[in-house]
Amino acid sequence: MRVVMLSKALVVGQYQGKLEELAKQTDLELVAVVPPFWRDERGITPLERAHTHGYTLLVEPMRFNGQFHLHYYPTLGQILARVQPHVVHIDEEPYNLATFLALRAAQRVRARTLFFTWQNLRRRYPPPFAWLEAYVLNHADYAIAGSAAAETVLRDKGYRGPTRVLPQFGVDAEIFQPSTLPRPRTQFRIGYVGRLVEEKGVDDLLGAVARLDGAWELRVLGSGPHAPRLRTRVRELGIDAPVRFDAPRRSVEMAAYYQELDALVLPSRTRSNWKEQFGRVLIEAMACAVPVIGSTCGEIPNVIGDAGLIFPEGDVDALCAHLAALRANPTRRAELGARGRARVLTHFTHARIAAETAAIYRELSPLSPVV
Repeated sequence: MRVVMLSKALVVGQYQGKLEELAKQTDLELVAVVPPFWRDERGITPLERAHTHGYTLLVEPMRFNGQFHLHYYPTLGQILARVQPHVVHIDEEPYNLATFLALRAAQRVRARTLFFTWQNLRRRYPPPFAWLEAYVLNHADYAIAGSAAAETVLRDKGYRGPTRVLPQFGVDAEIFQPSTLPRPRTQFRIGYVGRLVEEKGVDDLLGAVARLDGAWELRVLGSGPHAPRLRTRVRELGIDAPVRFDAPRRSVEMAAYYQELDALVLPSRTRSNWKEQFGRVLIEAMACAVPVIGSTCGEIPNVIGDAGLIFPEGDVDALCAHLAALRANPTRRAELGARGRARVLTHFTHARIAAETAAIYRELSPLSPVV
C-alpha cells in the first residue's frame, strides 16, 4: 500500500521518528512531503534530517510559507500523479488551503484521504476558509482528531465520516529517557519550554517562583513576541539571578535539556480563540522521568493524568504551592517522574501512534474499503 503524507510539522527532526516506525510496517510504502523550513512567530525552523530511514522524504517548495491558512505545495499534484498512492495523509487542519488543494489532488488520482485536526474550539471562519472547511469535511474519507474535544468540534461542524482520537506525534522513549548522570547541585531547577506568548502563562510561572523560599532556579527556553515583556517582569520581581532565558534548541538536543530539570511547568491560560491542544513538552519531559506541573487549560489534565500535578489556570498561589512541595520532597519527585515515564510508554510513544495510524491506512486502502 502506497501512502503519501503531507506535513510541515515534519521539519522537526524528532517528529520524523513516527515515520520510521510507520516504515517498519511491511505492507506500507511511505512518502513524506515536507517544506525546507517553516516560519512562524518564533522565527524560521529549518528542516532537521534526524530520522529518515525506511521511507522517502521529499523536500518540496511551499508557497506562502508562514501563512498558516494559505500555504500550499505547488508540486504536490505532480508527486501524486507519479507515486499513485492509495492513501494521502494530509497532516493539516480542514480549513487550510493546503488541505483543500491536497484533497482535490488526491481525488484526481483516486486516492483515499484523511486529515488531522487539533481544533478544540468551535470557531467559525470567514470565506473562503469556511468554504474550504465545508468541502473537506464533506469529502474526506477519514479524520484523525488530536483529542476528544477536537473530535467533538468536528462532529458539531457536520463531519460524518469515521474518526479516531490520536495525538499527531509521540516520543522516542529510547532518546527521551531518564538521565543516568549524577546531579550534585543543590538548587531546585524548574523549566518551561515553549512559545513565549501571553496565552502560555509564563507570567504566572514568574509570579510563582518569585514567592518560593530557598535555593531555586528557573530555565525558560523558547522565543516569541512576549519575550521582552517577560524579561521586564523578571527585573520587576527582582529575580534576575535565578532566572535564565535559553534560546531554542534543535529537537535532537531537547532530551538532554529536560534531563537537567527537577520539574517542568506548563502554565497555559485559555483565551477566547485558543486553549491548549495537547502540550507536547509534557510527554517529552515525562519520558525523561521529570515531574510535570500543568494548568487546567485545555488538554493538559488529560495528557498528565495521575502522573503529575494540576493547578487551576491563572492561580499563582496554587502553582507556587506545587513547586514548593516538589522542591521539599525529592522522593515525591522521583515517584511522579516514574509515573510519567510509565504513562508515556503506555500511551505516547511513536511506535504506538504509528501502529494506530497504520491501522487507519489499512481501513482506507482500496484492498480493505471503509465499511
